[in-house]
Amino acid sequence: MSITYGKAICYSGYREGQNPMAKLYPSKEEIYEDLKILEKDFDYIRMYDASLYTLKTLEVIKENQMNLKVMLTMNLLGEISNHNCSWGGTYTVSEIANNILNNQTELEQTIRYANMFSDIVLAVSAGNESIPEWNENLVSAGRILYFVKELKKHTDVPVTYCDNVHYWNRELREVAEEIDFISIHLYPVWEGKNVSESIDQTIEGYEYIKKLYPNKQVVITETGWPTQSSNHQIRPHVANEYNQKIFNSVIDQWSEKNKITCFFFEAFDETWKGSNDPQEPEKHWGFYGIDRKPKLIKHECNT
Repeated sequence: MSITYGKAICYSGYREGQNPMAKLYPSKEEIYEDLKILEKDFDYIRMYDASLYTLKTLEVIKENQMNLKVMLTMNLLGEISNHNCSWGGTYTVSEIANNILNNQTELEQTIRYANMFSDIVLAVSAGNESIPEWNENLVSAGRILYFVKELKKHTDVPVTYCDNVHYWNRELREVAEEIDFISIHLYPVWEGKNVSESIDQTIEGYEYIKKLYPNKQVVITETGWPTQSSNHQIRPHVANEYNQKIFNSVIDQWSEKNKITCFFFEAFDETWKGSNDPQEPEKHWGFYGIDRKPKLIKHECNT
C-alpha cells in the first residue's frame, strides 16, 4: 500500500501553558480553530502519539466533516538505557519494564484509533526517531519491526516508520523491507548548512533513499526551517522567517512537481519544547506563531 500525493504538515498544537508531558491538551475548540487554519492549505496532518489529544483531533475532523486526513505516529518510550544522551535516557530495570508496557498500550491505542477512524487515518507509523544514538527513548530496530508487523496485522491502512535519512541504509534495512512506504526526516540546517546547501542536501537525501529502495514509495515526514535560534548547531543568523520562506517554498515546489508527499515541520510554534531559553530553536519551526499569527512562509508555500 502507498499514499496518494498531498500537501502535508506536522501538527502539534500546544499553546501557552499546555504540555503533553503534563497531559495538558488543547481543547476541542482550540483544535477546531487550528484545523480550520490548516484545512485551507493542506490535505494531510501528522500527529505524534495516541493520546487523548489525538483522539479529540480525529473527532473534530469527523464531527465537522473536515477535508483532512491524519497520519498517526506511535510515541515510544525508551526500552534501552542510553548513557550517551546528555539530557536523560538512563533507566532502571523497573522503568524499562514500565516503558515496554506503555509501548504495548500505545500500540493497542494506535490500532484502535486507526480502525475507529479508518476514513480519516491516512497511515500509521511505528514510532518516530527511536533509533538515533542521541535519543533519550531508544528502541531497537527489532522492536520497531515488531510494532510494524502488529500494525499491519491489525489495521487496514498503510504502515511506515519515521526516522532520519542516515539510518535507512544501516539499522533500518529490515524495517524498510516490511513497511508499506519509507518515511524520512531531512534537517540539513541542524548540520550547520545554509539555505542553498540545505535545499540541495534535502533533495539529494530523498534521491539517495529512493535509489537505495527503488521499489518503495518514499515520503518526507519531516523537514523545515526554524525562525529563531540560540543554538550553536543552528547559527542564529540563519534562523529567520525569510530563510524559512525560501527553504520551505523551494522544497514545496520541488515536491509538488515530483508528486512527493512532504510533511513540513511544523504548523505552529511550541513554547513548551526544549530549554527555558525563549530563542531555543525547538520552539520556533511553525508556519504560524504560538499566537496563530502567520509567518512569511504562510503566503509563499502551499497556496
